[in-house]
Amino acid sequence: MPSNSPREKNAAPPLPEPLRVPVADSHTHLDMQDGTVEEGLAKAASVGVTTVVQVGCDVRGSRWAAETAGRYDAVHATVALHPNEAPRIVHGDPDGWSRQGARQAGGTPALDEALAEIDRLAALPQVKGVGETGLDHFRTGPEGKEAQEASFRAHIEMAKRHGKALVIHDRDAHADVLRVLKEEGAPERTVFHCYSGDAEMAEICAAAGYFMSFAGNVTFKNAQNLRDAVAVAPLELLLVETDAPFLTPVPYRGRPNAPYLIPVTVRAMSAVRGIDEDALATALAANTARAFGY
Repeated sequence: MPSNSPREKNAAPPLPEPLRVPVADSHTHLDMQDGTVEEGLAKAASVGVTTVVQVGCDVRGSRWAAETAGRYDAVHATVALHPNEAPRIVHGDPDGWSRQGARQAGGTPALDEALAEIDRLAALPQVKGVGETGLDHFRTGPEGKEAQEASFRAHIEMAKRHGKALVIHDRDAHADVLRVLKEEGAPERTVFHCYSGDAEMAEICAAAGYFMSFAGNVTFKNAQNLRDAVAVAPLELLLVETDAPFLTPVPYRGRPNAPYLIPVTVRAMSAVRGIDEDALATALAANTARAFGY
């Protein structure tokens, strides 16, 4: 069968060579991936990815994340309203965007009601972070910015009050995200998920002690800014993630992503930094445990 056939494009990539030093996937969405949680965790563990952080993006997804983390020792949860979820709740926009594509029967709940449920979940011991929250100026226009920023500020307060990590989604909003963090005072542990800035921003994040988590897009041809950031970010602030099922690393870009593909990204980061793969994996594992407090 030709390699460019639809079946090949949609097929799960093969297992990479296992890592010798186990690492964690610091940001994934198991509820959006094919197969069972057990199958996904087993496949990941077979290549040295022994821990995953399951991320909630709305109320329903955050409940699922907390429940799943409560059942599996290898899973930790974070809970939040995604930045693009807040305007949808406030405005009841039928074209609003949600990672789960969730719609509430009979309309959308008020933002404060949704935040109250996230707050309740954030107190659970298996929930290690509040996020992904932040700002997204790519999908949400000017009319949604007020609700988005209000939600972000509420999540920052929540993370600090519960002593949990803050997991940030920052898309086309670098300056505003950094501004809000400075105005509110960032939690002790703050993670820029799917880091999307450049080397200059990496130095700003490093000075503030923010963790920077890199996904499969660090392998993309047009992502030199991400590789430059990997090169200058302090080793002790680096994390790795899949954001699966999105952002599958080269050479499997466009095919379904999953935690078992973390070794591909680890090796790409190792090459950029010019350090031994085992040394990088050791740092990534320790950093993720420190960032999420497990």
